[in-house]
This record gives sequence, structure tokens and C-alpha cells, in this order.
Amino acid sequence: MYCFRFVSTYLIFVENTMEEQLFGPVRFLPGENRGRYPYCNSLYVEGAGILIDPASNRERLIRLRAEQGVKMVWLSHWHEDHFMHLDLFDDLPLWASPLDAPPLACLSTFLKWYGFSDEEKRFWSPILSDQFHFRPRQPSRHLIGGETINLGLLSVDIIATPGHTPGHLAFFFREPSLLFAGDYDLTRFGPWYGDLFSSIDQTRASISLLQKIPARIVITGHETGIFMQPFNGLWERYGAVVSEREEKLLTILEEPETLEAIVESWIIYGKPRNPKEFFAFGERAHMKKHLDDLLKRGIVVNKDGHFRKKYPSSGFRA
Repeated sequence: MYCFRFVSTYLIFVENTMEEQLFGPVRFLPGENRGRYPYCNSLYVEGAGILIDPASNRERLIRLRAEQGVKMVWLSHWHEDHFMHLDLFDDLPLWASPLDAPPLACLSTFLKWYGFSDEEKRFWSPILSDQFHFRPRQPSRHLIGGETINLGLLSVDIIATPGHTPGHLAFFFREPSLLFAGDYDLTRFGPWYGDLFSSIDQTRASISLLQKIPARIVITGHETGIFMQPFNGLWERYGAVVSEREEKLLTILEEPETLEAIVESWIIYGKPRNPKEFFAFGERAHMKKHLDDLLKRGIVVNKDGHFRKKYPSSGFRA
């Protein structure tokens, strides 16, 4: 377990660590606090000098650059917990998806892409600049889903996996049969699809796609981090969280409820948590996505800001 506390507008976590591991030339760099937010697990491709998602451990990344000569940085996507220490590599090439490039280039665009309220923007803006070292960056080269990049000792397939973000990428290293799935992290919490441009449908499709990759090893951005065959239904359980959330929401919507009442049911996080700017935002963002999806599918109706499961006879059951 980990401890979360809030101090002077910063997100503070108690640290605990995992071991580095090497799979051929691909090195797993565990994040602080077992890669839980605001950290993530990083990968380093030795020889090629490629560092993926530099948010694991600042001191370790400083040593990595000094001792092994990082040549470039790749990002799986635009979120702050995956670029937190990118400022250590300001002078090196940055490769990322063109679909996730806009929020990396501008803090105001970054805040907009999350869908933050004005109050939430005021909360997050100093944290992003100070704790996550946000500095505007433009990718020097775009990573495109479907391309294969030859790195000499190994080759890597770039896999477009939208849903979590529009340009989320996974990386399949063919020779060690290793898949880096980024923020499709196989945690018990389940997938995140709460951003302004996130998509439930695309998240489901990307999970299904990743499940079909012929990998012997799966590495993810958070928590456990390393999974080996046999996966024993791991992807199915992870994807099922989306349907479980929907089922809980539909149970609540047997009676008309406002969005705020739905948020206070804490379907995503299980119970109220502080700071509200962090947890209430995540709860609200996901419930909005589910409500939009259910409305689009004709399963739920909205009457004057009250949502309810649709019944065959009319909008609201008498």
C-alpha cells in the first residue's frame, strides 16, 4: 500500500521501490513508489540510447544520462506523469505521436485537453510547472502507428492505441517479444479515459488490440510493471472494469440523478478523497464519459440535468 497526502498544493507520496530488470537491450527502470502516480515506470533501450517516458526516478535518470549516454526520448503519450523529468533532456530529440503533440507545446492547451474547470486550472498550473517541470516542447520527429523502426540489435513496432489519449502509443520490441503498453497499465483500478479527447470506445478497442500482440513480456507504466506469459485473463479483467463501472452507474440511474449526485457515489475511486481538485475531477470526468456514451446508445435519457435509465415506454418511468 502507499500513502497519499497533500502539502502546500503539491502531490506527495511515500516512496517504495522495485528492482531494475534487463530484457536483452531493453532495461526496465522502475518508478518511485512502485510507479504509482505521479511517477511511472520508464524503459531504456541500451545501444540505441532511447529513453521512454522519463518520469521514474530523477536521480536515476541523471545517472543514466551521465553513465550511458541517452540519445533521445520517446513518449507514449502527453500526460504529466510520463514526462515529469523530461527537462533533464531538453537538448535531446523528442519523439512522440503528432496527435499528442499540442498539449506538450503549450501549458494552456495542456490544461484545456484535460477539460479542467477554471478552479482546477488554478490548482494544476503551478504544480505542472514546479513539480512536473513542464516546459513547452515540440517533437523533433513524429512516431506513427504502423511503422517499424530498426534500432540495430532489435526492431520496434509502433502501435497506435488511442482512447487513453488520442495519440497514445505502445511499443512492441520484436526480438525480446516485449510489449510496452504505457498507460494501459493492467492495474486493478482499470483504464483511464477521462480527458477531454479520451474515448471509451477507443479504449476498449485498444485493449483488445494489445491483447492480441504476441508478446511474452508486457511492461506497463504503473505499479506491477512487468507481466510474463501466461497472462491468465489479465487483459480481460482489465478491460472488464469499464463494463463494471457502467453497470454500477446504471444501478444508480434506476432513479433520476444529477451529475453531482453521481460523482458523490464514487464509482471510480470507491470513497471521497482529498484533494478534491485531483479526485473529484477524475470521478466527474469518467462519469461524464459514461453518461455521454449511454446517451449516445439510447440507454439513458437526460431530463433537465437529471439522468435516468431509459425505459421502453417513455423517457422516465412513472
